[in-house]
Formats: sequence, structure tokens, C-alpha cells
Amino acid sequence: MLSPVKKATHRLEPLLNPASIAIVGASNNAARIGGMPIAHLTKFGYQGVIYPINPKYDEVFGQRCYADIESLPEAPDLVVLAIAAADVTAMLRRCHAKGARAVLVYAAGFAEEGAKGKLLQDDMEAFVATTDMVVAGPNLMGFANLNGQVHTNFASVFNTSPMQPGSGTVSLLTQSGNVCAAVYAIARRLGVEFSHFINTGNEACVDLAQYLEYLAQDDGTEVCMGYIEELRDGKRFIAAAEEFARRDKLLILYKAGETEKGSEAVRSHTSALAGDQQIYSAAFKQLNIIQSNDFVQMAQLANLAQYRQRSAGKRVAIITISGALGAILADKFILQGLEVPTLPQALQDMLRAGIPDYGMVSNPVDVTGNVVNDPGFVRTAMEALAQSDAIDAVVVYAPGYMLDRMADDLCAVAEKFPRLFVAIDTGAAQKREQMRNGGVPVFEDIGVAISALSPFLLWQERRKHNRWLDVRQQPAPARTALPARLDEYSTKQLLVQHGMPAGAERVATTADEAAQAADAIGYPVVLKVLSADIAHKTEAGGVRLRLQSADDVRKAFNEVLASAARYDPKARIDGALICRMESGVAELIVGATRDPVFGMTLTVGLGGVLTELYKDVSHRVLPVDEAMAREMLGELKAYPLLTGYRGRALGDVDATCAAIAAFSRAVLALQEQADEVEVNPLLVKEQGQGVCMLDALVLPAAQTISNH
Repeated sequence: MLSPVKKATHRLEPLLNPASIAIVGASNNAARIGGMPIAHLTKFGYQGVIYPINPKYDEVFGQRCYADIESLPEAPDLVVLAIAAADVTAMLRRCHAKGARAVLVYAAGFAEEGAKGKLLQDDMEAFVATTDMVVAGPNLMGFANLNGQVHTNFASVFNTSPMQPGSGTVSLLTQSGNVCAAVYAIARRLGVEFSHFINTGNEACVDLAQYLEYLAQDDGTEVCMGYIEELRDGKRFIAAAEEFARRDKLLILYKAGETEKGSEAVRSHTSALAGDQQIYSAAFKQLNIIQSNDFVQMAQLANLAQYRQRSAGKRVAIITISGALGAILADKFILQGLEVPTLPQALQDMLRAGIPDYGMVSNPVDVTGNVVNDPGFVRTAMEALAQSDAIDAVVVYAPGYMLDRMADDLCAVAEKFPRLFVAIDTGAAQKREQMRNGGVPVFEDIGVAISALSPFLLWQERRKHNRWLDVRQQPAPARTALPARLDEYSTKQLLVQHGMPAGAERVATTADEAAQAADAIGYPVVLKVLSADIAHKTEAGGVRLRLQSADDVRKAFNEVLASAARYDPKARIDGALICRMESGVAELIVGATRDPVFGMTLTVGLGGVLTELYKDVSHRVLPVDEAMAREMLGELKAYPLLTGYRGRALGDVDATCAAIAAFSRAVLALQEQADEVEVNPLLVKEQGQGVCMLDALVLPAAQTISNH
């Protein structure tokens, strides 16, 4: 029999790996929530001590039953409460008095059920905060530590899914009990073996990030699948995900709330508000988390993860016996962000020696039906691909009996070389298990294969070097104080301190000063009202472009200030800003906003009015360096505008990346003083001529602005 897993001490240890368990509200009925955990514990061979508690019984499932928690001979590691919500806090007080280290609360009827339930949850949280007990829930299905058969759940899925024969390395962590059970059932049918089964409930006292922190340190967890509705502690989540990356563990997450209707469902389900999906996706990518969108995909990824120590990456070689299937696979892989590179000529020549002229050898490699006549050549071809520096992984498509003919060679090559080989069988090959056991994963459907392989291979590529984790280790910039007046000029000067480039510009408080400034700068010039209280100068009639003379400037000065005063009579107007009229290749928006989960996040997109229309933007959680800025630009559909699209001049991409990195430093230097910082537009000039801030805005903390 298995015994509870022993590992380094952690605050959640008594909750997830207890040596003794008390069940308050115990039942002799395995179908009731007070009976099922005891039935599981006795059925599956838990080696710790079980203390059923219910004054109605003398014995429950062969275990002595106690009248109350005070009657127990010792303080249990964990107490499971299968009682009504109204009785929970009083029982928590008794558990604490007994010396219990952890408590798990099944009951619903707390914050997820409105004001009355929230009061119950607030009362519970207030008491727990005065103790050192770890309290999970409420409103959860319970846990299972499968490597120690520690069942503290009422999940019937453990009665219907195939029993796990040995220790597992995959943990399941969800914010929904039903999702936890559903994914577990799918994955067990694939043969995935689990370490932990955890659903977090309302997270009144322990949130998902704390469980993730535990699993990152858990020696029994190498892969974690998760379902998220809302993260409550973004910093802790990032730290736990970083630990997963440092320990080379795979984290697969499904984030609900992609649509407004999905967000409504999330709110009604756990009283959670779904965060900005784009920011979540950006953070997941930066942390090299595979973001899944399907339960089956999650299970397939967990199954595929057992092969993650094989050498792999985004460059794929495809071997087929069908030119059509090769083309289909190539298209699908490329559309998912992978590469299907042309093989080196020497390798093509070697392959041509065994492949007829009508078979492709450049990649995909079409070995044709000739493989039947010369099966030994397949071994030669696969060994050559296994040693090529031009690719990272090999996908073999062959249906049924054809794959059976190749199976022994595939296994032999996989044993000899560490490169990842994957088989896709749309027939009924008899040697599937032989290949899987030999280090070659086998998929039975092309769509499923693409869905799992593509994110897995991209994860393998990023796993080699996580740029963001390196950038986060760099010293934070020194704190910069906000100026007293946050008008455009002072904001630009603030950003200039950190390396953001501004054009020639001067402040004028009279029409004559404005004309003198324009003479000094050189015509044509732009004149803009200078006011910390007017964010949208164009709407206020506060901008004049292409002014060609001193008279034009004087006239514009008077008009602009009068218009701004009419627009907002209460606005403080400090004069006007006179700037050189700049021209360039493209305009970008570079902005940072404070996300409630992840903190300051960066958005880069096509600037001007087109930003909101096309929503052509890329996001990152700060900090960002020049290399990451280049990645962001490359994600924009409008990026070709910077690289000579249809004969246009080349933009200064290097200077743009340097400016974005400088912007990141500036925002971080402000620390908690600002909720939003924006340069819109950032003018990108021709290659070699740099970039220039045309407008900039800072919103101090706790301020908001509309139509921005």
C-alpha cells in the first residue's frame, strides 16, 4: 500500500498531505458527502489515521466514530467539515481549540450566494485570520493526493475512472470542482497518472496562487493542469509560475471569461470578476505557460508531457506516405506558429536515394508507397533526421498497417537518439502501445495531434531560454517623483530622463513668446494648449498644425487658449507648447496601465484613431527590454509598415525598440504613483533617424480617464 508522500515542510502540507484526518458530519452512506471521503480513504488504502465524527454512529466504514472533535485522542492534521454553512465558523473555533492544523470546508452558501452568504464568509475569514490554521474552501469538492491515496473529496469520478496503478507526476488545480472532475476523467482515459487533485472553491483563506506555490515545490509534481476564473494574487502567481519554469516543470492553464457572456457566468459561479483576457494571455506567454482552450487538449498535453525530456522545438520535419497529408500537416503546423523548414541539400540528396522522383524530399518528406518495398530505408531516413541540426522534432504520418511496419524502426531510433519523434495514425495500428512505451507518442487524429503538438513544441522552444525571467532579475530603476503639474511638456521631460526621445519644443506663456519659440525651432511648427487638466487637446480645439510664420503662431496661440477655456472653464492653462512639425513612416501608441492582477502592463499598437478601430495591439507585463519590444512589434498586423511594405521607406525599428524599453524603465521608476502612462503617438521616422514622442500623458494613481 502507498503511504502519504513526505516532502519539505510547507504551510499547506497538513492540508494536502495529512497524516491524520477527521471528518465532521461523517456518514455510513458512501453516496453522501460525509461518507464518500471515508469510503475513498478505506477503499484506496490511505495509511494515515481516520477519525469519523458524528454522534449518530459508533462506527463508520469499519472505523471508530467519535461524538465530537473534543473526544479525539489527538489533534488531527486535517479536519474535513461536511456540515452546513451556518455552522462552519463555530466549528472552526472548536477545531482551533483542539489544535487542528488545517480544515477543509465543503459547504456552499457563502460569498457565491450574495450578501447574506458574504457575511458568513467574512465572519469565517476574520476568525481564521486570528489563527495559524490553513482553511480551504468553502464551496469545494475536496482534494486527493493520489501518491498517498489521501482522499478528502466527495468526487464520484474516483469510482468511475480507471484506478491509477502507481505514482503520478501530474497535478490538477482548478477553481471549479466539476471542471476538476471532468478533466481528471478525460486524462485518466488517456492513461495520465496524477499526483494531486485540487479544486479551490471560494478561496476565502487560501487562493490558487498558494496552491500553485506548493505544487511548484512538490517533488511529486512535474506537470500541472489548471482552470482559472480569476487570480486574486498576481504577484504570488507570477512567483509560483517562475518557480515552475526554474524547475523545468510544465504548467498548462485554461482561463475562462474570454467573452462578456463567459465573464458573466464566471461572476455568477464564484463571485469572481474575470480579468482582461489579453493581459492574462500575455502573462502566460511570458511565463511560458501553455494556455489551453479545451479539456481534451489539456489532457493530451499532460499525456504528451511525459516525453518532454526529449529534444524538441518549433522546427518540424514531416514524414508521410502521402503528399496530400504532408501538405495538410505543413499548413496546420505553420498556421499554429511552428516552422517546417526546407531540409539542407545534402540531406535531401540522401533521402532522394531511396525516394522516387515523384516523392517530395525537401520537407515534408513523402516516402511514398515505396516504403513497402524498401522498409529499411525508413530507418536510414529517420536516423538522418534525428541527427540533423536543421530541425527540432519529427512527425510521422502513416495509417494502420503502414505504421506497424515502421514501429520497430521508430522505437529503435527513439532509443538511440533523444530527438522527439511523434506518430499520427488515422488507421488502427496494432503497435501503438509499443511505440508509446518506446518513447514515441501516438495520436489517433490529425486535429488532436495539431492541437496538442503545436503549443507543446512552442513551449519546448521557449523553455530553452525565458527572456522575461532574465529581465525580471535586473535591478529595478530608481524611483522617479512625479512633477507637481503633469502637463504634456513635464510628462515628456519625465520620460526623457529614462531615454525616451522628444523633438524640439518650447513652452510659451504669451503669443509673442510663442512666435519667438517658433522662430528658434524652425517652421513649420505645431502649437498645442498646455494644461494638466485637458488630456484630449484635439477635442478642446487646442491644437494647430503646420504653422508657417510668426503671425500664424500668434493667431493660433490666442485661438487655442480661448477654445480650451471654453471647453473647460475650470482647467488650469499654463500657455502653449510649440513643437517642430515632425514627419515619419508610422505612428505607434505605447501605453502602460495598471492591471488589477498583474500590475503595470504594456500595450504597443498602431497609433492614432486606427488603434481603437483595428485593435492591432500587443501586450506584455512589465518589465520589457529591447528584444521583447521587437517581439511585440512583430506581433502587430501593421508591422510591415515599418519594414518597407510596398516600397514604403524603412522605419527605424532599432530606435523604436530602444524607446519602448526606455518607456518600460520610466513606468517602473514611477512605481505606485501612476495608474496610466501613455505616449500617443510615438512617431517612427525613417531608418537611422530615430523616433519622437508627439504627445504623452500620465494619470496619477486613482485617477481615470474616458475615451482614452
